[in-house]
Amino acid sequence: MNHETQRRAVFAGLVFDEHGNALEVVYVGRTPCYVVQDGEFRRHVESEKVDRQVIEIFREQVLSHRELLTAKMMEMLGRDDIFTKAMIDDSIENMERLLETGLPEDARDMLGMMGFRVVINVHGELVDLKMPQQEMPWDE
Repeated sequence: MNHETQRRAVFAGLVFDEHGNALEVVYVGRTPCYVVQDGEFRRHVESEKVDRQVIEIFREQVLSHRELLTAKMMEMLGRDDIFTKAMIDDSIENMERLLETGLPEDARDMLGMMGFRVVINVHGELVDLKMPQQEMPWDE
């Protein structure tokens, strides 16, 4: 008996085509796909292909400011102990876990309201990543 959990499209509701159309998510078997309209043809792009590209960009940005972000997160949590730091470090190191767990719906909604958008072409290649413009501590 297979107890494998079904993967989810991490950025469901936040992925758009080059024409600004929100892409629906459908499952081909157990595989989530973003559906991109290519003329009369509906291309099914495995969500993992798109999601990995976005997560890698996040990861690069976080790693380039890791110590500062860890300190700010600990400050926001009101915790300054080794266990909290280890938990945050583990989350940073293992961002690809999002491919299995997905983002909570409220987190996706919040990102959408802040203007976050992933734009892909008909081949599932990242064309643009619109991230909320928020002043970060290292920009001050």
